[in-house]
Amino acid sequence: MAADASSISLTGVVALLGAAVVAVPLFRRLGLGSVLGYLAAGLVVGPYGFELFTQPEAILHTAELGVVLFLFIIGLEMRPSHLWHLRRQIFGLGALQVGLAACALTGVGMALGFSLTIAFIAAAGFVLTSTAIVMQLLAERGDIALPPGQKMVSVLLFEDLLIVPLLALVAFLAPVAAPGADAAPVWQSVLLGSAALAGLLVAGLWLLNPLFRLLARAGAREVMTAAALLVVLGSALLLQAGGLSMAMGAFMAGVLLSESTFRHQLEADIEPFRGLLLGLFFLAVGMSLDLAVVAANWALIAAAVPALMLTKALCIYGVARLTRSPHGEAVDRAVLMAQGGEFAFVLYAAAANAGLIDAGVNANLTAIVVLSMALTPLAMIVLKRLTPAVAMNTEAVEAANGLSGSVLIIGFGRFGQVVSQALLARGVEVSIIDRDIDMITSAEKFGFKVYYGDACRLDVLHASGAGTARAIAVCTDSREAADRVVELARDAFPQAKLLVRAYDREHARKLVAAGVDVQVRETFESALRFGEQALLSLGIAADEAREISAEVRARDAERFALEVASGSAQAGRGLLFGNLPGAAPAGERMLPTPLLKPQREGTVLNPEALPQAANTPGEAH
Repeated sequence: MAADASSISLTGVVALLGAAVVAVPLFRRLGLGSVLGYLAAGLVVGPYGFELFTQPEAILHTAELGVVLFLFIIGLEMRPSHLWHLRRQIFGLGALQVGLAACALTGVGMALGFSLTIAFIAAAGFVLTSTAIVMQLLAERGDIALPPGQKMVSVLLFEDLLIVPLLALVAFLAPVAAPGADAAPVWQSVLLGSAALAGLLVAGLWLLNPLFRLLARAGAREVMTAAALLVVLGSALLLQAGGLSMAMGAFMAGVLLSESTFRHQLEADIEPFRGLLLGLFFLAVGMSLDLAVVAANWALIAAAVPALMLTKALCIYGVARLTRSPHGEAVDRAVLMAQGGEFAFVLYAAAANAGLIDAGVNANLTAIVVLSMALTPLAMIVLKRLTPAVAMNTEAVEAANGLSGSVLIIGFGRFGQVVSQALLARGVEVSIIDRDIDMITSAEKFGFKVYYGDACRLDVLHASGAGTARAIAVCTDSREAADRVVELARDAFPQAKLLVRAYDREHARKLVAAGVDVQVRETFESALRFGEQALLSLGIAADEAREISAEVRARDAERFALEVASGSAQAGRGLLFGNLPGAAPAGERMLPTPLLKPQREGTVLNPEALPQAANTPGEAH
């Protein structure tokens, strides 16, 4: 029998992995996202599909660890100072959104025929947004660290805190004779939760860092990984024992370790487990969708799912606009957070155990929440297709108009930010334009005034002050945009020096031919500096390293001048060491012409060891 049980267990594992491996890439390929792929895979292998699993609740209980690990990693990115900065969003925005949505959803529940108590329980569960789905979709879009993402994270944190008073409220509303009515008083639950939270804070502030320092000295990598899992799961267990959520415990542990020197090591150790278990969570949610309940109560569920999602979305949108969020951001938040969440399952189960709802209502409410979670990725896709310009909302930024400055900087990414430092340090008057709304709003927080403007339009360049600028610095990372600006500015603004960021060697040649005053390859100088540091790390004297770097720069300049003069299309297509035009027949492989002298006394440089350059498409970036 043991062997049979083992083979069944192994079959189940293979089935789960196989379903995920097939469904997730397929759904991502179709543009439907990984979350929906996991949900569909779980439905197929679950008790209402091929029946490879008959107890999804057991898998869901284990898979909740994926959410726990995810919240720990998010906590590592939230330094205490940053979390304190978000306090108004957590308790202000979060309370306003949850309060308004809970009242409105209770009204929807009563309109669907539920009593006041059941309607409130249904609303209280549905108002708790799915942390797993929202965080996963934000992570896929890269929006967690951006201001709109931080607002959603703040609301999710408030909702995680809210599960404790909601469970206490369920116990308070329970009939006197209901199971669990002899539970501990509310004040004892609050005291226990506070004690658990205080214990976690004490351990995080005074025990965790010494523990990891001790383990690091031991040099056992596997023990460090075990310790990382111990911290996450132990903190989750501690807060769960205190009546709080496991996810909140893991998040607090991450916050306490966010300024630790071991932060990056912990993140690397936890990441593989987080991804696997979070995928398992979505698989278990898909398995939990009881198709028999849906079929038996299809009219109620078909009416409840859109009614609850639409009502919640409208409340979220209204709160977002009330707190002065732009329209596009408000719509995005409303659609992304319109579903119920995993904590609803906990709340509904507690209500059923307390006798507030029967098994049939519990099954219906659970199916409604699962369907809302499954519809969220689809709703985001529809939103993206219907409103492609939501991310480019310019309500929160100022368009370029009537600007003036000695230098006009076009593009304020990593390259443009560094360029601006030297100019601003010298007191040069600078005007900056960019098309990236998120970049503009982020720059404003650090004291930079960046205006919105598409530099590929001549009228925008005029409005940005290009007509009076002494220099125009094109710092955009798009070679097509840079070429267009050069084409416009070369004739329209002859008084301005034209400095352009070049994508690669071939692009630099094209810019020179177009008549720019200065072109700089975006990786060349940093690569030279990198090479100089590599020489220093090998023990070569600093003066000699600088001399070698200067010689590489000079020889490259010679070669580049020859390439420009010859006008050879092939000259720019090889490596940096590309052969001189005419040095060898086309297609013939040969050693590259070295930029350095063949041998230096006291160095290990040897041009014979350089890689061959033949038909190489361009510079490495």
